[in-house]
Amino acid sequence: MRARLFTPSYCCILAANFLLYFAFWLLIPVFPFYLKEVYGLPAGAIGVILSCYTLTALLVRPFSGYLLDAFARKPLYLLSYACFTVLFAGYVAGGALVLFILLRTLHGLAFGTVTVGGNTLVVDIMPSERRGEGLGYYGLTNNLAMSIGPMVGLFLHGVLPYHWIFTLSLLASAIGFVAALCIHAPAKPRVQRPPISLDRFILLRGIPAGVALILLSIPYGATTNFVAMYAREIGLHVPTGFFFVLLAGGMGVSRIFAGKYVDKGYVTECIHYGFYLVTAAFLLLGCCRYLRPASSTLTAIVFFLVPALQGVGFGIMFPAYNSLYINLAPNNQRATATGTYLTSWDVGIGLGVVSSGMIAQQAGFHTVYLTGALLCLVSMLFFDHYVTPHYRRYRLR
Repeated sequence: MRARLFTPSYCCILAANFLLYFAFWLLIPVFPFYLKEVYGLPAGAIGVILSCYTLTALLVRPFSGYLLDAFARKPLYLLSYACFTVLFAGYVAGGALVLFILLRTLHGLAFGTVTVGGNTLVVDIMPSERRGEGLGYYGLTNNLAMSIGPMVGLFLHGVLPYHWIFTLSLLASAIGFVAALCIHAPAKPRVQRPPISLDRFILLRGIPAGVALILLSIPYGATTNFVAMYAREIGLHVPTGFFFVLLAGGMGVSRIFAGKYVDKGYVTECIHYGFYLVTAAFLLLGCCRYLRPASSTLTAIVFFLVPALQGVGFGIMFPAYNSLYINLAPNNQRATATGTYLTSWDVGIGLGVVSSGMIAQQAGFHTVYLTGALLCLVSMLFFDHYVTPHYRRYRLR
């Protein structure tokens, strides 16, 4: 008989992860408008300020990986989740721009820790023979949050004042924390605390895969933060919240099937095929700028084809990439592997947010996405010719 996957603890961590990311994604498309309308900032400044969140998240992740490998994981997960929740109250209170920057910086620290903790804890409570499938469902909660959160946020942006939108994020995160309290994690065997070394903070064998992942996530960060502004820039009057629904829907469907193939050993193959789809998607997104004068209907069709392609492509790649890092690390460096994986992703997201705002000021968002397609192509070639042979040489399982 197959080992049971959907235990009460697994269901609780799914709920906790969904609500964590719902609170996160609810505000992602709202913050650029908030900074522009409340503080009157240009796109370049908005990108720099929003990147503070990602910057601090990626800085803390290597350290959180070490702590989660060295100490009990659930208490650290709960502590970071509680901090993540409480900080939403700062947005509700409002205040000067300096306070907003401080809140985003602290929020990034909490987010970086809680996501490493969740990704590591879920591996601990699921059967190892169903790890790819389990990670697929766990990632599916991210995708559901991604589909619902931005859509709700953009809808509420035109209906409610900002402090009520921030309050909704606070409530969602608080309910998620209650779900996290109900997780029963297996007792971690007592081992000698690992010595402090570079490999305890960064999985050195995962660096080549991280380089490819950074190049891939740069245009992804530009899309999730600025796609609504891009639609407005080219005069495309469509419900941009639906973009995130299609993106998450594609990820959700493909994650389920991809996870099962990952469990069969097709790790690099899944990543390889995902590259084709996401590269084409970013190319089409950049071309919307040139299609708009000819036909708004055709532009809208292409615009909404993009998130479907991105969703399927990234949905295939995410569980495979996560498994790739875990397979490169011994069991006592599982959190370090997860932290390195998420850190690489956040480096690219941060670079994407900062650079896209600056490029858009000078050449428009369409240039951002065309450049993103080129970066994906470079990443794919690097992954095929260097990362794949490296992984096959050094994988442990």
